[in-house]
Amino acid sequence: MMEGNKDEAERCIELAERSIFEGRPEKAERFLLKAEKLYPTQKAKDLLDNLSKNSSHQKCAEPEDAPRKRRTATRKEEARTSDTENDYPKEHVEAVTRILDKCKDFYEILEVDKEATDSEIKKAYKKKALQLHPDKNKTPRAAEAFKAIGNAVATLTDPIKRKQYDSYGSEEDRLPQQGRYSANQWHREGYSRGFEADISAEELFNMFFGGGFPSQNVYVRRGGRWQRTAENHNQARGEHAGNYSLLLQMLPILLLIAISMMSSLFISEPIYSLHTTSKFSVPKVTHNLKIPYYVKENFHTEYQGSLRRLEISVEEEYITTLRAACIREKSYRESMVWKARSYGDSVLYAKSQKIRMPSCETLQELHAKA
Repeated sequence: MMEGNKDEAERCIELAERSIFEGRPEKAERFLLKAEKLYPTQKAKDLLDNLSKNSSHQKCAEPEDAPRKRRTATRKEEARTSDTENDYPKEHVEAVTRILDKCKDFYEILEVDKEATDSEIKKAYKKKALQLHPDKNKTPRAAEAFKAIGNAVATLTDPIKRKQYDSYGSEEDRLPQQGRYSANQWHREGYSRGFEADISAEELFNMFFGGGFPSQNVYVRRGGRWQRTAENHNQARGEHAGNYSLLLQMLPILLLIAISMMSSLFISEPIYSLHTTSKFSVPKVTHNLKIPYYVKENFHTEYQGSLRRLEISVEEEYITTLRAACIREKSYRESMVWKARSYGDSVLYAKSQKIRMPSCETLQELHAKA
């Protein structure tokens, strides 16, 4: 029976040695006493004697092989760290670190100034996307950085989102003085939640580069992680698909050209415009609501219809345009109020209450006249 307990006793001795190494003599003593009951050995007795000699239980004798184990573990850790640092190109690591740990806003991510045009922003995105795409950049956080530049270009190339971001997306507004967010939290939430792109980072990349990264691997998002899938098509099919994709991209442009040519044949030119142009340069005002509009120089000689019906059409179009603009203004203001309440940000709430709605104000004035 005692022989059957030998293995369990040796395991208790190993646990006792580990407890001694960790500076927990009481626990080590319990393991040694258990080992003695299971299968008495000289090693367990010696360890118990060493523990009893040290009455304070503060400095326990280490197992004989403990220093060797520590040295081995240290060497393994150093080798693992060295391997990790050498696994990836330095410029890839620096690019990911800069975006995720150092950049304060979308402009810094793409390295453009706040006056940058759409073409400059797209050009900067293309340069960084080729460097950060998970098929090329294998660093652990490359997919997260790739998503960050996607959110940046999606926000800054959309006029409405860019206006909102410029007004309320700065670090000062998103990091309230109460210290509610840390810098790392702001990076994670500001880049990937507050102004998140409507499509995935991979779809954005394909939009800019006309489909897939130029290699035999395609990365897709599954379960919150980028996974690589192999393409089984041969080169001939790939070229055919590329040509077909190009044709699909050109199709909307060809349709627009065809529609434009047909409209010139079947649709008569408008009689007036609500905005001055080179053709509609003569200003006029409606009799009822005093709405300004513009006609051609030959209007008085060419137009044979009813002026009253024309002015009614002008006023109806003007009011319809104002209503649409008023709806957008209200929606924007309400979204800012909702955001301020969600974050509990009194400063942002005060700003949202001061947002003007000029179209709504003009619409109210017209209703008062009517």
